[in-house]
Amino acid sequence: MDLLDVIGHRPLFLRREALAAGIDDGALRRAVRHGGLVRVRHGVYADSAWWRDASEDRRHVELAQAVSRMLTAPIVFSHQTAAALHGLPTWGLDLGHLHVTHLGPAGGRVQAGLVHHRSSLAGNDSTAIDGLPVTSAARTVVDCIKVTTSESGLVLASAALHAGLTDHANLRRQVLLQEHDPSTLRARVIVGRADHRLASVGESRSLHLFITQQLPRPQLQVPIRDWTGSLIGIVDFAWPQYCLIVEFDGRVKYSTLLRPGETTVDAIVREKEREDRIREATGWTVLRLTWDDLARPERTAQRIRNAMRRGGSTAV
Repeated sequence: MDLLDVIGHRPLFLRREALAAGIDDGALRRAVRHGGLVRVRHGVYADSAWWRDASEDRRHVELAQAVSRMLTAPIVFSHQTAAALHGLPTWGLDLGHLHVTHLGPAGGRVQAGLVHHRSSLAGNDSTAIDGLPVTSAARTVVDCIKVTTSESGLVLASAALHAGLTDHANLRRQVLLQEHDPSTLRARVIVGRADHRLASVGESRSLHLFITQQLPRPQLQVPIRDWTGSLIGIVDFAWPQYCLIVEFDGRVKYSTLLRPGETTVDAIVREKEREDRIREATGWTVLRLTWDDLARPERTAQRIRNAMRRGGSTAV
């Protein structure tokens, strides 16, 4: 008997769904023992091959789908779980537990991998994603900011703005609605720093580095043109007063730049040629930041300061 055929091809299913399909506990135990299934939490099983290959975000989303079929109290998925359901980057967020906010008199506890929050929701603070009740993008961002680092909060808020899931007005409204919370001041600061022009986790983390290392705030997504006025490219960050450009260079970037028939090497060479044209057109220094550079903020900030000084200023 193929368990997934019986259950309905879901990557995650409930014990009670298996029993209803005629699969007893003995069969489930044997499937786990032989490696066909993984027991991911009490009463929830997953196809082991799917579970092994799925990303942490995808596992979290599918687990929310499964657990939603177990819950009877009126809830909405919130915090980190809502971020994953909205498709927002979960860099720096702890996905070790599912998070729900109760709409009634309950919450405030952790139980079997599920964090229950107690909080009021305004009428437009929730939505539905794939049939699941979820806090709105703005509410999700502010909820997460209060339980994560400033860097992770900036990544999340900027991603929500970049994706068009919310805007600054709605984020500020959420901060005001929760102004009784002691974390509100930090949320207000992070919302003020967030920018829709930050197109990736790496770019948001780069801006966080510039701010926390007290570097001058750069211009974002700056178009660079040659002497004819033709666009050469748009750079991530620029300080025209220091004749300096900084671009974030994540390893996944080149795969997204591939044109039909190109290899990753082709994309890297083309990007290098673009960078050379930018230097020729501007005469400016171009620095590239990697994930390793972001992990060494003081050293990276000094490297940028040195480049600024070479650009003709001693004010940094």
